Amino acid sequence: MKKTIVRAVSTAAFLSTVYAGSAYASTHTVEKGDSLWKIAKKYQTSVSELKSLNNLESDFLQVNQKLKISAASAAASKPASTTVSAASVYVVKNGDYLGKVAIQFSTTVAQLKSTNGLTSDMIFVGQKLKVPGKMEVTFPSKKPVTAASAASSAASTYTVVGGDTLSKIGLEHKMSVQALKKLNNLKSDMIYVGQKLKVSGKAAVKPAPATPKPTTVKPVVKPVVNNGSSSVYIVKNGDTLGKISLQFNMTVKEIKALNGLKSDFLSIGQKLKVSGKKKEEVKTPAAPAPSGDFSADFINVVKSVMGTPYAWGGSSLNGFDCSGIIYYAANKAGKEIGRTSAEGYYNRTFYVDQPQPGDLVFFENTYKKGISHVGIYLGGDQFIHADEKRGISVANLSNPYYKEHFDSFKRFY
Repeated sequence: MKKTIVRAVSTAAFLSTVYAGSAYASTHTVEKGDSLWKIAKKYQTSVSELKSLNNLESDFLQVNQKLKISAASAAASKPASTTVSAASVYVVKNGDYLGKVAIQFSTTVAQLKSTNGLTSDMIFVGQKLKVPGKMEVTFPSKKPVTAASAASSAASTYTVVGGDTLSKIGLEHKMSVQALKKLNNLKSDMIYVGQKLKVSGKAAVKPAPATPKPTTVKPVVKPVVNNGSSSVYIVKNGDTLGKISLQFNMTVKEIKALNGLKSDFLSIGQKLKVSGKKKEEVKTPAAPAPSGDFSADFINVVKSVMGTPYAWGGSSLNGFDCSGIIYYAANKAGKEIGRTSAEGYYNRTFYVDQPQPGDLVFFENTYKKGISHVGIYLGGDQFIHADEKRGISVANLSNPYYKEHFDSFKRFY
């Protein structure tokens, strides 16, 4: 395509020229699942700019709420396929960094920093930079690149699409965030739509999750008593080491030592050696005393109720659903939050690319469209959540089903 050189005095004037006569809306109507971050990303603006433009004092939105969008942002959200030249003042947009701007203007990062009196490489959306020469701006084609088409290519490169993060791409290609950054010489976790990333091999094919056949387990009420001083207890649905230890007046450490266990995980039907007699009444273990470290306390509270059955809308020891356990554990750990859905907690947290134990992990399009499930990240690709069949239990992000529906890692404000 032949390039057309156009003189412009500013980026805003350039955008007005390109989109002159187009009836693009300068307002956005909030839809279910929207957040300020999501809307800002769509219109290539910032959360602070949206809040300032609409006089918002918080991040909370309501469905059908009208938000003002700047004319430049509304126009920039509409893809066009052309190449033009801009003026010597450049306005930073979402996804920009000094290296990218330097390449566009055939200059260097050092020259950009010197011209603009910058003492660091940090730039922000809306910032105006003085640049030498002319910039070539290429707008993306109208046909977006989908994750499926990028993953299906035989090459070892991946094209970033909307909603991608380094952690999400890493999961798809069985790589760590650190390995991705090293392979692509990235200095930060920031990536932008259309960016080409080197990856090791193809993305794993996502098979449809197998539907397990329901298993009927007859609960064992009484342990099988040996002739000696110890007894054998058969693990039943809902059991945890903590629960069994209370039944037989033992500590978890004693049960693990007696049975040579290296972890706290049990399986239904497993036989455990126990000492003493089973108590007639078993009290539900209380949540552990808070230590002051919210993330650690958050995880410990959830682990203390491992095996508690699933209950739709439940948020007590009688049963939990995915958002109910978040509400219960967070309040027990010292953070006062209201009872809401997985989608509600999604809108009350911020994104993280390097998750830590205690962060939330969100999934989309499970039983309904959009954000529909949440768990607590434990590290090493493991998370704990309310499973419909297993109750409060641990799962792995490498499971094809969870990998397919994974959305993001987020953290409470």
